[in-house]
Amino acid sequence: MSDSANGPVTVALIGAGHRTIGYARYALSHADRLKVVAVAEPDALRRRRAAEMFGIPVDAQFAGYEQLADRPRLADAAINGTMDPMHHPSSMPLLQRGYHLLLEKPIARTDAQVRELIDAAAANRCTVMICHVLRYAPFYTTVRRLLDEGRLGNLTAVRTLEAVSYHHMAVGFIRGRWRRREVNPMLLAKCCHDLDIIAWLKSGVPATRVASFGGLTYFRPENAPPGAGKRCLTDCRIEPQCPYSAKLHYLDKGLWRFYAWECIEHLGGEKATAEQKLESLRTDNPFGRCVWHCDNDVADHQTVVVDFADGTTATHEMWGGAMRPTRQIHLMGTLAELEGDMESGIIRVRTPSFAATRQDCDEEVIDVNQAGGGGGGHGGGDERLIADFVATLRGESASRAVTRIEDSYTGHQIAFAADTAMRERRVVELAAP
Repeated sequence: MSDSANGPVTVALIGAGHRTIGYARYALSHADRLKVVAVAEPDALRRRRAAEMFGIPVDAQFAGYEQLADRPRLADAAINGTMDPMHHPSSMPLLQRGYHLLLEKPIARTDAQVRELIDAAAANRCTVMICHVLRYAPFYTTVRRLLDEGRLGNLTAVRTLEAVSYHHMAVGFIRGRWRRREVNPMLLAKCCHDLDIIAWLKSGVPATRVASFGGLTYFRPENAPPGAGKRCLTDCRIEPQCPYSAKLHYLDKGLWRFYAWECIEHLGGEKATAEQKLESLRTDNPFGRCVWHCDNDVADHQTVVVDFADGTTATHEMWGGAMRPTRQIHLMGTLAELEGDMESGIIRVRTPSFAATRQDCDEEVIDVNQAGGGGGGHGGGDERLIADFVATLRGESASRAVTRIEDSYTGHQIAFAADTAMRERRVVELAAP
């Protein structure tokens, strides 16, 4: 599919944030397979840094995707890592220009927008892959392999959990850019990976009904502890003992630096002085706000129940504010069950015991970490995904995890339906894909 014959696949960067740059770094270590030739980024500082990192000429640096799309096609493909609301408007003209796409999740903000992108990709003969990186993480590739080998028999039930850490919840979904449902509901912004895993394990079987329960329960003004203020470092009397202290998280522990110091990027961002960082938290830095006095409205806990056409049922739980962040999966099959914890890398496969004892089952323990699993972003999935995208465009064999937009639709369909089901307190019947 690449126009580059035997040379590297060429890509344009749409947005130069940490996700786009994270994928594009593959070109620095695999120059024979991927080459970055253009960048479209409204922030001049980020645009310049990306240009310097990848050696992009001045005439291929654009302030926005519109200028890039107005030009004759400059590359085989684009890596689109813009913010969620921009996925659909920025991808449509690129597809019409003939760019293949690696598109950050979620695909788009509405079901209709996702379908439009699927139709545009087909009409323009473009490959679109979605950044559902968990499919590529060794933990989930092992789960998929065991299922494909027939070890579990036929699936009858699936349960998944994403436990979002208290500090991740605070930075992303209370203080941060994904705090508002108008950007994206919590399930679409955070758990579309997990819903995609469920849909991927049931590939080819449509989901038919969705119910969901949950909401925003804890991170509300009425739950603020006595002595809490509006900002951690200005009017809060309990900041030194608060587990959500902005100073503790972003300065003392150095967590989530690429979010916390984005607003002082002009001062050096992460390289700004401690006093400059403290001053930003005291004044206009959104990450200096009290977690009980933000304008967040996305759910802080939610449960989803899905019915598939073959009778399989699935549940997904999102817990916001967990002490131990992890993802878990539990599969029930007709021959065996599988239970796994991504954080530990341990997968357990249980089968009936035929021993002449009172033992219920035999258990095989698989340690994905010892089996060569999961360093790097998203349990090792980030680099494997971009490598698969490049391989696909070069006409090479794709992996079992390939995340084409058509196959990624079901997980999004479940997310949209779950948001409706939770808000309207009803079961949502799904239309055929």
